[in-house]
Amino acid sequence: MGYEWLALAAASLWAVAALISVKPARHLGAFAYSRWRMFLVSLMLGSVSLATGGWQSLTESTLPLLALSGLIGIFVGDTALFACMNRLGPRRSGLLFSCHALFSALLGLWLFGEQLGGWRLVGALLVFAGVMLAILFGRRGGNQHNEWEQVRGHLAIGIGLGLTAAFCQSLGAIIAKPVMMSGSVDAVSASGIRMGSALLAHCTLRALRVPLSLPHNPINRQVLGMIGINGFLAMAMGMTLILVALRQGDVGMVAILSSTTPVILLPLLWWHSGQRPSLAAWAGALLATLGTTMVLGAG
Repeated sequence: MGYEWLALAAASLWAVAALISVKPARHLGAFAYSRWRMFLVSLMLGSVSLATGGWQSLTESTLPLLALSGLIGIFVGDTALFACMNRLGPRRSGLLFSCHALFSALLGLWLFGEQLGGWRLVGALLVFAGVMLAILFGRRGGNQHNEWEQVRGHLAIGIGLGLTAAFCQSLGAIIAKPVMMSGSVDAVSASGIRMGSALLAHCTLRALRVPLSLPHNPINRQVLGMIGINGFLAMAMGMTLILVALRQGDVGMVAILSSTTPVILLPLLWWHSGQRPSLAAWAGALLATLGTTMVLGAG
């Protein structure tokens, strides 16, 4: 499977996981939710790594980079994303988080001298424009579903959290790319190290009883089950697919294709809430699909 398809598969998994995450993230709070999710996913990835022997591909030189990537991309980035989602809902947070494609493309051009030209550039721009259009105009006027659309708290803080999540996601991918480019590091084990470093940071905050790290409500069996499913789809599978894609492709292109999550989320929101997205939202989805076709065809 080409890296383009891997990035699109990750985007699809993230869209499904976004729906599942709304209830438990608001029940526990961003920090407690992220901590539980990272704990469960670390168990999943660690078990697979031990069973397959993938941990033997890790070296002393790769561990610091993977740990730093996890601290920035997962500990800071994921926590900021869920804090943003709790304030602005999954649609708006998806819009802001999709900016990681732009950040990654610029960082990839600057640091790695990656090239994005010809029809691939046109296709990439269409993907990005489609994502923006689909999310900015994804809500039908006068039909605001409380769970998805209500703004909680200050809008500016939510926007800042979303952009922070996007930048940390792109920076975390940039840091991990040299490790994955070597081709010798097992992607599942690499994801496990990234997840473990983020979990350690969260546990440190919890041990120090930092107020932000305390749960809003006690965890229950239903919430724990939803966290486990979300973590398996988004982190155990989604982020591992992204690491494999980074091994094969440009950071910018992987980021742009994986940023189609908000477009994929539109029909899922329609199915879940019963509210049909606007015509502009579907036009954005069509643009993104056309751009993706151009990217895949020119690859």
